Amino acid sequence: MASFARSSILSVASLLILGNAGQAQRLDSQFADEIGLDQKLNERVPLDLEFTNEKGQQVSLGDYFGEKPIALALVYYECPMLCTQVLNGLLRSLRALSFDVGEEFEVVTVSIDPGEGSELAAAKKKEYVQRYGRDGAADGWHFLTGSQQEITRLAESVGFRYVYDQETDLYIHASGIMVLTPTGKLARYFYGIEYSVKDLRLGLVEAADNKIGSPVDQLLLTCYQYDPTTGKYGLVIMNSLRIGGLATVAGLALFVTVMIKRDRRGGGQPNPLSGETRTVGT
Repeated sequence: MASFARSSILSVASLLILGNAGQAQRLDSQFADEIGLDQKLNERVPLDLEFTNEKGQQVSLGDYFGEKPIALALVYYECPMLCTQVLNGLLRSLRALSFDVGEEFEVVTVSIDPGEGSELAAAKKKEYVQRYGRDGAADGWHFLTGSQQEITRLAESVGFRYVYDQETDLYIHASGIMVLTPTGKLARYFYGIEYSVKDLRLGLVEAADNKIGSPVDQLLLTCYQYDPTTGKYGLVIMNSLRIGGLATVAGLALFVTVMIKRDRRGGGQPNPLSGETRTVGT
């Protein structure tokens, strides 16, 4: 995932360049090898981690697992640039998704800054739940803060590599979100600050072991396969050709059946399949 680490840094640098071009270049070269999002598919996150929720209550990460898949985002709430882009991109995808936060799945947002507290988390939650605008979101979208030890354990478990730059007082990090199964296993990674609605939907359906979604989703999962190198779902040509062939055969069979039934009801009408004329005795 070295290539992704470098591309993530370029994303950070492109945002920083708006304020200070020289500083952006320095950040790019200094931290390029320390930042990334390394996939750890099928590994389980430590569910015993303790955090503080937006209400100031102590919670365990495992409190949010057990029944539904989870979309996880590691950001920090006072981030002046990239984190906001990540959350805004996630919000756009969630609003376009027919699944409802709190119903089919839940979202957990964790601050990587141990200096941030529940007041900041509450303000951030209020903003995004209001912008999401669906009933039940307040119970399904969680904003957490925690100690450095807990944050580090979580970040390492999901492969989220970041650094703190004392000179700029900024956390330099990769951009992306993760989907986890109800048991806490890492199922899918989606990179960048824009997340395909189709990819996110299929990732949630797979993470839920097909317990959510529709028959169409099951068909799409047959045609599309997750590519861990890109964090996207790509068309599987052979599977789609097989399904297309089966659909064609089924269509022809239906056509023949309809024509035969029509011929039988038509009495002396010409049989379009045989070219013969059948007569009915009086």
